[in-house]
Amino acid sequence: MNIFVKGGLAALVLLASALPAAAETVEFTLINNSSQTLQYFYTTPSNEDSWGEDLLGPEGTLESGMQGTVTIGDESDQCVYDFRFETGEGALLEVPEIDICTLNSYTLND
Repeated sequence: MNIFVKGGLAALVLLASALPAAAETVEFTLINNSSQTLQYFYTTPSNEDSWGEDLLGPEGTLESGMQGTVTIGDESDQCVYDFRFETGEGALLEVPEIDICTLNSYTLND
């Protein structure tokens, strides 16, 4: 019986190590509750120094009062990210240390 328990535990550990990391792909609703058009939205794991690609894409904007689904799929295993918002009117906002693993929506306000 003792051998079975050890073998079962080893199989459980092996299975857990094969599961994907928590933050590999995360989707959430981005709500633009500001008075400006969101032109660019960048993210990066908080432990890194460079911003990723614009998540709104080359044709994307998010008008004031609108919302959209954002996907962070950079295959990072990190949950804590920094956000950078740039508006069409030239405003810039950086928000540090957002836990994307528990995020259902994020609202951008003035």
